[in-house]
Amino acid sequence: MSWNPALDPDCPTGDAVDAIETVIVPRARDLGGFAVRRALPAPKRQMVGPFIFFDQMGPAEILTGQGVDVRPHPHIGLATVTYLHSGRIHHRDSLGTDQWITPGAVNLMTAGHGITHSERMDDDVRPVSLFGIQSWIALPEEREDDPAAFVHAPADDLPVLQGEGKQVRLILGAAYGEAAPVATPSEMFYLDAILDADAAIPLPDNHEDRGAYVLEGAVDVAGQRFDAGKMMVFRPGDNVSLRAGDQGARIMLLGGATLNGPRHIWWNFVASSRDRIDAAKEAWRAGDWANGRFQLPVGDDQDHIPLPERRP
Repeated sequence: MSWNPALDPDCPTGDAVDAIETVIVPRARDLGGFAVRRALPAPKRQMVGPFIFFDQMGPAEILTGQGVDVRPHPHIGLATVTYLHSGRIHHRDSLGTDQWITPGAVNLMTAGHGITHSERMDDDVRPVSLFGIQSWIALPEEREDDPAAFVHAPADDLPVLQGEGKQVRLILGAAYGEAAPVATPSEMFYLDAILDADAAIPLPDNHEDRGAYVLEGAVDVAGQRFDAGKMMVFRPGDNVSLRAGDQGARIMLLGGATLNGPRHIWWNFVASSRDRIDAAKEAWRAGDWANGRFQLPVGDDQDHIPLPERRP
């Protein structure tokens, strides 16, 4: 049986509870002159399906000398997805990948046993608008030590469903009878939906755990209004639709099968055990780039972020 905090045998069912299990208000912080809002992990919810980290970046106008400039750093036990609505970010990693992340494209970096990457806005075209979502997917326990991998799929390769005032791009996984082209480490779905005023979209009904994040505008769920910057997590099995307000809405839908238990998170490491975290910490601290567990990104190996002295 999978682990899901909403599947409690003592929970009331049917009309005794609302369809929304949890509402998350992201924590805001400032990074280099632009706002980041973190919805996951949250005090009431560590994950939605396998999604364990969910950050909204911007929207913001990035001026010269500002913006994303993240030096090489490591990951284990997760896959990262950076999905942009505007702007672009330069990704380099220890596999030799050199890829510009652009709006509408999918870039899935699977850390597995270990990978190092950098994220920069190192071109000379400024100012630029930056707006997007960075999310982490926790890996199933049996895949935590898989070899690292990176897959890019351009925006034109992703399924887009249109009609009845909706435009829905399937980023990862399967939903509404369509499947995205990039293979995922576990069963999931991830969608970018643009809704006209008063248009409605049902949640996919073939996934155990489901959530929605309002990027722009507002949506109505069972008579409750949710404005931009809110994440809703829904009870498994309920038939739920979200209806856009009179200004329309843009929402991200996400979820999938839950994992076999919660995960430990320390800095950029995600794992099913503390021992895995401790081993990764020691490997990064050792800095043996030639023979050790981690190597620095090809083309961006002159600097790196040191291991924090305490929990970030």
